[in-house]
Amino acid sequence: MEREPNRLLQRLIAESGFTHKGLARRLNDLGVTRGLSGLKYDHSSVLRWLGGQRPREPVPTLLAEIFSLRLGRTVSVEELGLPAVSTPLDLGQEFTHTWQEGIATVTALWRGDVERRRFLLDSTFAIGAGSTGALRWLTLPAESRPAASGVRRVGMADIAAIREVTRSFGELDNRFGGGRVRSAVVKYLDTAVAPLLSEGAYAEETGRALASAAAELTRLAGWMAYDLEQHGLAQRYLIQALRLARGAGDHGFGGEILAGMSHQALYIGQPAHALDLARAAQLSARRAGVFALLAEAHVVEAHAHALLEDRVACGNSLHEAELAFERRDTGEKPGWIAYFDEAYLSAKFAHCFRDLGDGPATVRHARRSLEMDGRYVRGRMFNLSLLAAGLLECGELEHACAAAADALELAAGLQSARTQSYVTDLRRRLSPFTAETAVAELDERARELVSSSSSA
Repeated sequence: MEREPNRLLQRLIAESGFTHKGLARRLNDLGVTRGLSGLKYDHSSVLRWLGGQRPREPVPTLLAEIFSLRLGRTVSVEELGLPAVSTPLDLGQEFTHTWQEGIATVTALWRGDVERRRFLLDSTFAIGAGSTGALRWLTLPAESRPAASGVRRVGMADIAAIREVTRSFGELDNRFGGGRVRSAVVKYLDTAVAPLLSEGAYAEETGRALASAAAELTRLAGWMAYDLEQHGLAQRYLIQALRLARGAGDHGFGGEILAGMSHQALYIGQPAHALDLARAAQLSARRAGVFALLAEAHVVEAHAHALLEDRVACGNSLHEAELAFERRDTGEKPGWIAYFDEAYLSAKFAHCFRDLGDGPATVRHARRSLEMDGRYVRGRMFNLSLLAAGLLECGELEHACAAAADALELAAGLQSARTQSYVTDLRRRLSPFTAETAVAELDERARELVSSSSSA
């Protein structure tokens, strides 16, 4: 079927005086200011729209804003001859005030992700969104009853199924990386969990359990996006997981999400923001009385201090982490904190000392971290990389190469952008020694790994 030319858009372009190339450039620039760095439209894109092709979100909204600014009057999407856009560009960035608003937001986020909406995939990390989410988590009044009277009765079997799916996908994520399974997680959220939240019938107790289970799986989907370095998307998921945890009244798990948000902020080089999130996590951990979580919150705080080159503050936070860890409940504890053992704590210490340039301490803690559960393949790769970095700092090139070789062996089986970043960091640290045969061979293996991942 032949498309009708878009004469409304043609008239607006003529009225505004834009060239096709100039309009495309303005669109890309506005996208960057909105956190959408992946927009790459050109004059041929504009020609296609004039020919009747309808661009997907967020283009219509951005174009309406561009023409409104240029012409000094409000220009609607309809005046562009393009379909109205109902999905906001900040979808998922807001920690909503009410339970029902939260359900509408998180289910729309899952749906948009399943549909691979470009504005979600290209979104960037927004410090303001994380700060506002943490503030609302801490200050929002107690949640009204998370109950609903929909068409389908929700039972504990439904909730048990969500938890089992979370456990299974979590294990796969740790073994193979987020890239292997994330799409299946999001599809399950959209097709199985969303109807329970938005169409289900449940009383308060069941509603809180449903919110808790949905929060854990949403957090996992966000963590997988983080592992793929889709940082804007990951942040939106973590904020919505935090909102669901509020509906569940689960202060402990909310603190765990905040600690994860701090972890992400550290990874992308935002230590000051990470400090704020870590301290919010500490407040939640104390309120919940979960000392393993409190230890985690202190150790991510310590890492932020290390990145800020504050050795004294880092040491103080590490000491607080040790004290909290000693007070942890060694018996039954929430499943979401089960991973936080002595090996994990040692790995976090090693990260701090690596970034402070303390080779011997890095090696000491990295070696302890390798006394870990073998199911955490990605974590083991990270810890071997830490060991290699520490050994290089100590001048032990041969042993560093052995640790790096083991890390690369594990990296080959992982579909994880974070893993590739650790590989790239290893190459950088080994680069002064490429005249050595062993290092040159490692560098070639690492180069091939990164190259194959980029082309996959």
